Amino acid sequence: MEILKVEHLCKTYGKGESLVEALKDVCFTVEQGEFAAVVGESGSGKSTLLNCIGALDMPTSGNIFMDGKDLFSMKEEQQTIFRRRNIGFVFQSFQLISELTVEQNIIFPILLDYQRPEPAAVEEILEVLGLTDRRHHLPSQLSGGQQQRVAIGRALITRPKLILADEPTGNLDSKNSQDVMDLLVKASRYYQQTIVMITHNNNLTASVDRVLRVSDGVLTDLGGKKNEKLS
Repeated sequence: MEILKVEHLCKTYGKGESLVEALKDVCFTVEQGEFAAVVGESGSGKSTLLNCIGALDMPTSGNIFMDGKDLFSMKEEQQTIFRRRNIGFVFQSFQLISELTVEQNIIFPILLDYQRPEPAAVEEILEVLGLTDRRHHLPSQLSGGQQQRVAIGRALITRPKLILADEPTGNLDSKNSQDVMDLLVKASRYYQQTIVMITHNNNLTASVDRVLRVSDGVLTDLGGKKNEKLS
């Protein structure tokens, strides 16, 4: 089942001689449960692509469909609600709320949507991420790797159609980087969670289903091995 469809996406900045083509006619699809990595050098356009997919930036032209719905045909309020309910974000800088505990940070997107979290689902995510004994800790009491686990839990809790991970290991050492990758792969397999991750570290792509490369705004599908999903 197709979750994400990007059609002829273009993004330009500036005008005349200062015109920059950040994305050039980008087209690709992502299936449900697929873990795709987007690689490329700094300034290649991969962050711009992620921001457009997440409806954080408006493309110059082209379309993005998520679960069959056109993101940029929606009014701003509709788009905000749709993004909150269907897209989970994992940022390089964690972006946790310092005054909230681990558990409170994880359930925050649900509370923001005026919903009540399911205790069993919260317990499961805390256990999967190895955070059960840290549930009442504040972000300042956690290591960088633990903070990124909390960010992953926050992205997972709403069971979004898509998780967008922006350089999720960029602020971590090699061991914590591998731990975070293992958790993302586990989320992809265990929850059949669809993930698009951008990274400049090619070493982190060994476990993903598919690799896409962006260079000077042009996207190339490098393919990859489709791993067997766990039940």
